[in-house]
Amino acid sequence: DNWAFLYAQRLALKQELPLHVCFCLVPKFLEATIRHYRFMLRGLQEVAEECAELNISFHLLLGYAKDVLPTFVAEHGVGGLVTDFSPLRLPRQWVEDVKERLPEDVPFAQVDAHNIVPCWIASPKQEYSARTIRGKIHAQLPEFLTEFPPVVRHPHPPSCAAEPIAWEACYSSLQVDHTVKEVEWATPGTAAGMAVLKSFIAERLKSFSTHRNDPNKAALSNLSPWLHFGQVSTQRAILEVQKHRRHYKDSVDAFVEEAVVRRELAENFCYYNENYDSVQGAYDWAQTTLKLHAKDKRPYLYSLQELEQGTTHDPLWNAAQLQMVGEGKMHGFLRMYWAKKILEWTRSPEEALQFAIYLNDRYELDGRDPNGYVGKCRMGTRGCLWSICGIHDQGWAERPVFGKIRYMNYAGCKRKFDVEQFERRYAPTH
Repeated sequence: DNWAFLYAQRLALKQELPLHVCFCLVPKFLEATIRHYRFMLRGLQEVAEECAELNISFHLLLGYAKDVLPTFVAEHGVGGLVTDFSPLRLPRQWVEDVKERLPEDVPFAQVDAHNIVPCWIASPKQEYSARTIRGKIHAQLPEFLTEFPPVVRHPHPPSCAAEPIAWEACYSSLQVDHTVKEVEWATPGTAAGMAVLKSFIAERLKSFSTHRNDPNKAALSNLSPWLHFGQVSTQRAILEVQKHRRHYKDSVDAFVEEAVVRRELAENFCYYNENYDSVQGAYDWAQTTLKLHAKDKRPYLYSLQELEQGTTHDPLWNAAQLQMVGEGKMHGFLRMYWAKKILEWTRSPEEALQFAIYLNDRYELDGRDPNGYVGKCRMGTRGCLWSICGIHDQGWAERPVFGKIRYMNYAGCKRKFDVEQFERRYAPTH
């Protein structure tokens, strides 16, 4: 279920050439920890096994792509290179670095394999809101939301076998924090991710439209870790969920809105706005209102350590933070409350955004993702910039600290769901 992979095989078959799959393992990536690397690497082990069954060589190259991939291309006489797409700054730089170092006679192609409608086709500019991009995406779905053709056993074997991968030895090349442990609830890999999708359709889809905002209800897909790491395709999830529209129309429509429109809106923002992870990326009205209230008295001020340990005065916020630390995920509704309280309890919007992104990227399995910065998608991470700086969110009454940014409080959450039940689930144990 990967259009970049499928396109690469199509090229190889046309030229009657072997097909190689390379993954460049960088020693660190933003705030990713061993929690994220183990999830990714264990998924890649499954990919390597599938490739072997398909007569396709899988290579794990240690280092940055610019340092290891052009050499691999030259040594193996590679005739063309195909890569996936990410709108984020670092992966885009990796692509540019590789392009600069490739031999001139080696063509290079990039395929947006993780959006359903490719980002640059969905819109040629930064969209203002879901309202402005929704019609553009839905107009393109008949062309792009199609069944995947199969990957076939490759008939042209490589001239030399791929070197065996010492998977455990890969970890010694990493320069990441090993104190953030793996989570128990999420098993890496496509097989496990597809099982989660199957359980969502069978058990939780019927409740998605009515209960997805209640952190105490089992109504979410929980797919975001597998989607983030490319172990399950969003397109596959939509294709499977849509088969049940006749029985659960409202839930299916809500899921498509979250997984396609809202998710691809975040991709659009990050692709066209280079300041997607800073206050400067917010709209002018949001920057103005935050600046006007920058010196407002904060009711509480917490350090990064106090926030990270979940030791604020607010038991609901603490429970949400501890859920994220322990499980690598936080319920989408609470992510908005979580981020907005960080704005209220820190010295400036800049510090609030810095703290929120750090915590999100360090603990969330689906962190370091467009939705983590500006997403409004309840499938996983709610965007830090969106929650703190009001991206796609205007028109609220003026109040201290927040200005015209939407405000949330504990009492409002109590009206939405049983906060005490949630607090009991994640109360710290001493």
